[in-house]
Amino acid sequence: MKLFNLFKRNKPTAGKKFGKHPKRDDPRNLKFAKYATELAPPPSTFSDMDVVCAKLGVTDPKTLYPMDGNDTLGDCTIAGIAHADTTYEGLIGQKSIPSRCTVVSLYKKLTGGQDTGCNMLDVLNYWRQNKCFGDKIIAYTEIDPKNHTHIQQAIQLFGGVYIGFNVQENAIDDFNNGTTWTPGNLTGDGHAVYLIAYDQDTVTVLTWGGYIKATWAWLDYTCDEAYAIVPPELNSPELLADLNAVTK
Repeated sequence: MKLFNLFKRNKPTAGKKFGKHPKRDDPRNLKFAKYATELAPPPSTFSDMDVVCAKLGVTDPKTLYPMDGNDTLGDCTIAGIAHADTTYEGLIGQKSIPSRCTVVSLYKKLTGGQDTGCNMLDVLNYWRQNKCFGDKIIAYTEIDPKNHTHIQQAIQLFGGVYIGFNVQENAIDDFNNGTTWTPGNLTGDGHAVYLIAYDQDTVTVLTWGGYIKATWAWLDYTCDEAYAIVPPELNSPELLADLNAVTK
């Protein structure tokens, strides 16, 4: 059985790759829970994807969130922040889609030119200290992925949540078939994606040039790290009020 599972992990993945390194804890991380104690309960359903599409006059969200090299490279950690950047810009009515070349170049810069995958904290810390896609982020806060209220609040307030998870069997087949992700046997691979919407049953995941629904039970079972990113676009009057509600 062990040999069979190893074979399944290493077989070709039909043009969809993984690349997230195991979670690395850092006691210096800001905790979302510290800033969320007095926030109002989140709405039962919320979609930043719908907001962005409405502001940009886009009918097909997939055009805003392309593959970004994750069909041939394990650059999911960089594709995820590219999707985040598109969302932040879209929330203030500006259309910005980082090119595949830009995403891959940043990935290769962080890996020294090799296709080794990345650690999510390394990517976030680099983005906080260096301009990526034109801007530095202001900060990021770590979220307990099992705290559904905090995940929902972060999606509503910050445009989405950058998460890493342990990949379940059939993840690619289910994505290709449009089948909602649910818990399943884990393969040993790690993947980074961007959550952009939720309802009471599911979260909406951006990845591989598209999006898919996933159950909250899936999030509980697979997700091992989650971050709310504070982008410079929050300096806009509309979003700054939300930031002030979190940070006092």
